[in-house]
This record gives sequence, structure tokens and C-alpha cells, in this order.
Amino acid sequence: MSASVNVPLSSRGKLASSLPAEQLAEITELFEYRLEGHSLDAPFYTDPAIFKIDMQAIFGQHWVFAASVAELPEPGDYVTVDYGPYSLIVLRNDDGGVNVLHNVCRHRGARVLTESTGTTGNLVCGYHSWTYSPNGDLIHASAPGETKFDKSCFGLKRAHSRVYAGLVFVCVADEPPADFDETAKIFEPYLAPHDLSKTKIAYQQNIIEEGNWKLVMENNRECYHCDGHPELACSLFPTWGLTEGLIPPHLEEVWDRNKEAEASLEERCRRYGLPYEVVEELDTRVAGIRISREPLDGEGESFSANGHRLSKKLLGDLRDFRLGRCSMHLQPNSWFHFLGDHVITFAVFPINEHQTLVRTTWLVADDAVEGDDYDLEKLTHTWKQTNLQDKAFVELCQTGANSPAYEPGPYMKSEYQVEAFINWYVQRVQEHLA
Repeated sequence: MSASVNVPLSSRGKLASSLPAEQLAEITELFEYRLEGHSLDAPFYTDPAIFKIDMQAIFGQHWVFAASVAELPEPGDYVTVDYGPYSLIVLRNDDGGVNVLHNVCRHRGARVLTESTGTTGNLVCGYHSWTYSPNGDLIHASAPGETKFDKSCFGLKRAHSRVYAGLVFVCVADEPPADFDETAKIFEPYLAPHDLSKTKIAYQQNIIEEGNWKLVMENNRECYHCDGHPELACSLFPTWGLTEGLIPPHLEEVWDRNKEAEASLEERCRRYGLPYEVVEELDTRVAGIRISREPLDGEGESFSANGHRLSKKLLGDLRDFRLGRCSMHLQPNSWFHFLGDHVITFAVFPINEHQTLVRTTWLVADDAVEGDDYDLEKLTHTWKQTNLQDKAFVELCQTGANSPAYEPGPYMKSEYQVEAFINWYVQRVQEHLA
């Protein structure tokens, strides 16, 4: 774990209170009278004012998944992460930890680093060459004639960071939620055997979806639409999210096969000392989580047409490829699949009220050789196709939310995780506006 020190940015509720009183009252009422068990009213997906509140109350206050340590393998390596009004530099420091700096020059506000990834020593703003150390301290500013210029007052503003199980999280709040460390204690035992410190990036995909960030997250939190994912359905049981009594006739055989695979997986997990039980606290804690280890269909090893492994190299200290997937959902912006042969991370970064960047990263063992140990196209095929399909589904919903005919519809029983996400979201915004 590593942490960086935060410089306060703004007072709580400042942005919301800048809205006209009548508009803020209307928005507050929308939250207060949200119909439980139903999708949100249209303005939640279309209104720029609600998007601004989301950026302050959710992305401005809570822990956000930013990257994995595989994206920052050496000191000086960095990624820039943009969401809403924020731009952050996530930088591996000489001690092996991570510094998170606001990507805003303290001179006149220019972006300091303009590339999405790279390696740097000192950070030099391209406008007037103000130069900062990797810790954000201002170490050079050409200021002719300035005799009272105190460089110590103009370091880059910093944000909080945490690194757990090889995942890097950031928070721009003055005081981040305190329960995230407790949530990390839940997921670390599940993820640690995969050892992300010994992985590398095989591929990264950025997709801009023409939809509100909440629609992206809602779509992820259910499999009611999984008939629309033929490639994924080869390995992911389409009965995910269903329980006894909810199985339609055409999925009864799949359900039976799923239960057999589940029993077999649990036996192997006990043999290897791997946790597999479902932990589900999506809306009962501030740092909401769902995690479990679940079987895959076919050979049960990976996301391929027959469930066979997609890389020849096992991750970490795992001893078996046939370990299904360790699936984790974290509020508000991420989900993950940890398999025996590779890991896939998903990060959601809102752009505006109707556009969202979805970043998918495939990680393999750091000694895996492309072409010998894995075929990149086969490794990425299932989720590349699934992501494009999900993009289309989200955009259908965004189009519908823009229609005067739209009204909130009921969630089905299998969509209970969507309800949990929305309930979590409403709770957090109401707390912030109180």
C-alpha cells in the first residue's frame, strides 16, 4: 500500500450550492423521491447540472480505480487519468510507491503532461517550462525580476492514493472515505495469488460510449442482456445473476451444468486455499463491493470459445488453470476478472453527461511472450466484441432517456445488482447534499 498527501481543493458542496436555489431544490427532490426498484428519472442521465453534482459528490469524494501497477512498472512511469473536470498524473516514484498529482500547472493552469502514458524524470510544463519534481515540488520557474517569489508555495496539488493487490486507486477529496481500507481487506486475499506485480500489459482498449456513466455501470451490473453477448456466452454461464425459481426453460440444462462446475471449482479452491465465497456489500458500505470466484463453462479456464486457457503462463503462485474467474465489482467505476492465465481490468471515466470513456486492460504474466505463449487476437477477442456490444446497448438507453416518452421502468429480480448500484449512488449524493 502507498499513500500520497492531499492538498484541499474546495469546500464540501461548493459546486452544488453554486446552482440556482430553485434548480438545486428540483434536483434534490428527484433524489428524495426516486422510485425504488426502478431506473432513474431521465435528468439523471441527461442533465448537465446533475452530471456536475455527480462529479463532485461521487468522483470528487470517493475512491476511483485508476490503473494497475503493471501500467507503472518502473520509477518515472506514469499514466494520466481524466474524468469530468479532473486530470490526474499517476506516477511511480523511486520508492516503488505511487504519487498522484493534479495535472494543472500552478502558473497559469496549463496541462503539465499531455500524453496518456510515458516515462518522465522531472515534470516540465510545456507553456513556460515550470519544472516540478516527481513529488510535485516546484524546483524551477524562470521569473525575471521576481525577488519575492517563493517556489515552495507553488507545488502541484496532490491527491490521495492507495495501492492494494496491485490496483491503484485515487481520491481527490480533502478527506477520503475511511472505510476503503476495510474493503481492501476483503478483496486482497482473493486477488493476491494472481500477483499483479509480476504482470505486464498485453493490450489496452479505450472506447468512448455515447452514454451517461451510470448507464455504463448499470449495464455491467446485470446479465439479463447477456443473450446479446454470443462470444462471452461461450465461457460465461448466461445464468449469472439468476437463482432457483428464476431459471427459464431454455436455460435449465445450462443451470445444471453451472451448478456442477461450481461444486468442482469450490473443491479446487479448498484444495489450494483460495477464497471463493460471495461477499456482497454493494450498497451497505461506502466503498461498495461484490467479489467471488465463479466457474466458467467448457474447460473452465478462460474466456475462449471452449473455455481453454488463452495464455500458457500461470499467474503468480497459482497451481491450476481451471480456476474460473475471480469477479470483483467496486463502486463507483470499476470491475475486474482475475483468471489463472490473465487479468482484465475495466475502468469507467465520465467525460460529460452523455459520454463515457471505458478503459479495458488485459494483463498477462510478465514472462509471457506474444506469439509463443499467447495469441493477442485470441486473448482479447471475447471482451473486445463484448465491449462493442455493450457500447451499443448503453447508447440505445441514452437515446431512450432523451425521449419525452421515457419514464423509469422496473428492474427485474435478476437485476438486483443494478438496484444496489443505484441505491448506493443515491445514498452517496444525498449525504453530500445534506
